[in-house]
Amino acid sequence: MKKVPTEQVVKRLDIENPWWKNSQIPKIFRSFKHRAYLELFFPLVETRKIRRATVLMGPRRVGKTVLIHHTIQKLLDSGVLPKRIAYFSVDHPIYNGLALESFLDIYSEATGINYLEDDCFIFFDEIQYLKNWEIHLKAIVDRLPNLKCTVSGSAAAALKLKSHESGAGRFTDFLLPPLTFHEYLDLLDRNHLVETPDSGKGFFETSDIEELNNNFIHYLNFGGYPEVIFSEEIQSDPGRFIKSDIIDKVLLRDLPGLYGVQDIQELNYLFTTLAFNTSNEVSLEELSKGSGVAKNTIKKYIEYLEAAFLIRTVHRVDITAKRFKRANFFKVYLTNPSIRTALFSPITNEDPAMGEVSETAVYSQWFHSDTLLHYSRWKNGEVDIVNIGKEQKVQWAIEVKWSDRFYNKPGELKSLLKFCHSNNLNNAVVTTKSKTGNTVLENIHLDFIPTSLYCYTVGHNLIKSKQSIDKEGLTSRSS
Repeated sequence: MKKVPTEQVVKRLDIENPWWKNSQIPKIFRSFKHRAYLELFFPLVETRKIRRATVLMGPRRVGKTVLIHHTIQKLLDSGVLPKRIAYFSVDHPIYNGLALESFLDIYSEATGINYLEDDCFIFFDEIQYLKNWEIHLKAIVDRLPNLKCTVSGSAAAALKLKSHESGAGRFTDFLLPPLTFHEYLDLLDRNHLVETPDSGKGFFETSDIEELNNNFIHYLNFGGYPEVIFSEEIQSDPGRFIKSDIIDKVLLRDLPGLYGVQDIQELNYLFTTLAFNTSNEVSLEELSKGSGVAKNTIKKYIEYLEAAFLIRTVHRVDITAKRFKRANFFKVYLTNPSIRTALFSPITNEDPAMGEVSETAVYSQWFHSDTLLHYSRWKNGEVDIVNIGKEQKVQWAIEVKWSDRFYNKPGELKSLLKFCHSNNLNNAVVTTKSKTGNTVLENIHLDFIPTSLYCYTVGHNLIKSKQSIDKEGLTSRSS
């Protein structure tokens, strides 16, 4: 049987690297507006002060390949010679069986660049399909300081694990999440719907909460993926794009290939069940009884789904913010609320599930940060979001509501007030459907803010705070 000749691989490289001839990334990538994360990602790729490879992680179709190409264009615009930049789409069949350094040899043959000596920027897209990539990448970083390598992959947890195991001190992880509500409005040029508070601090404001909420509901249904927000055709049938092109590829190809999952039907059933119950408390016992699958198997499946960045588990604490010795109960959130629409149906303003989906949206704004969130539940009481700092001290607490009822009747927030008193917390946030304001009840200061504005504020502030950190100097961190 004939092997694919090297000249065919070189021709493929020419197609993937058109800037070698015209100094521009492909037109399709130039047509996309930059995500806000480009300003955080580019310095990690560009700098040579620290000898590190950058590992770009994130779920399918959130724009990792687009982000890489926008980064390449910024490198070109900054004066880097076109042939000093190489991009490989590792999951293309023509590269099957190639070792990491074989890519570099072919790159040299295609361009005449001596990668052993010349300063170059190398990008490997979908690196998880290359066997032992982390070992070979570390060797390249150690042996060839003139190469600045960036790799990407869709199995976030799997990449992160291998990055930490083999790349300690040599890799910097960067997580690209689904679109935040802030980015959603920014990409659609609708930032005029929000206003910075007069003081410059605190939550954003709006003079048209009805229109903002209309956009927020559209975001819940279609806003997680950049391609979807610009395509009415995809929005008319999100299941065809999101389910078939994203979820099914993860469940049917990525996870079986990476972890050797045998019973794909079991995995699919579990994910559908968890998606329908997003933001609800579940247990391994309950999931096992409902599916007939062993608890240990379900635990592994949940780990795999987290690895693919489809879900995130959130652990429970008691009324004093202490973890339970046995984590029998936990919550599972979709990392992107629009996955629910793709699996079931679009949600509306008065839909009974709006509370669960809006809570999922609030959590999804936080998932790409370093903030570790919990929820608190005890007999006859629950608080939706709790942030616990050092020495087990509660930093803040939030109750998520898609209703103005508690703005009008704050005395009904008995669980939140009780939790604040139990943890010496003087203030808390309650999200609403449309009302903004504050009150003091039982010596607890309660801030009320529409859920849509809260989501926008979190997404905006996280980006800006990370940008300010980068301006002070590059740090080794997971983004």
